Amino acid sequence: MYTAHLFCAPVGATAATRASATAAVRRPKTRGYMAQFIEFVGNHWMLSSLWVGLVIALIFHRNKTSGETVSAQQAVMLINRSNAVVVDIRDKKDYDSGHIVDSFHIPLAKLGTRVSELDKHKGVPVIVACRLGPQSVDGVKVLRSAGFTQVLRLAGGMTEWRAQGLPLVQ
Repeated sequence: MYTAHLFCAPVGATAATRASATAAVRRPKTRGYMAQFIEFVGNHWMLSSLWVGLVIALIFHRNKTSGETVSAQQAVMLINRSNAVVVDIRDKKDYDSGHIVDSFHIPLAKLGTRVSELDKHKGVPVIVACRLGPQSVDGVKVLRSAGFTQVLRLAGGMTEWRAQGLPLVQ
């Protein structure tokens, strides 16, 4: 650890003697961030391990509650083979700019009140699509609480669907 010592120059000292008195105090070289991080972890190992544990628990909880994801290609196969239903939870403006053929448009804010429109599709897989993917987690939770068992999220959302060049209705 670095300790500083103060040197006092005599009262009538010149600038040169003050400079030589303070030159004796040298600061250590600045260490890299990685060395500081390793030192912190070594000194605070309980705090660090608690932080790592919380991050792992958060990731595990998020994956468990967010539902299973399907890629755009897997979604196409489910739509064609299992008559899966796509629920688009984006805003009307985003939906009108391009959506999956025969998808239901129910904005996320209204999904809880309009979930009865999907009751006849409880026996088939339901794929929830949003713009980028993370919002669909909330849609999955709403549909699961309404009794849907086969609820999937579209990985990457409509952005990934577009990036793969899959068909859209505008």
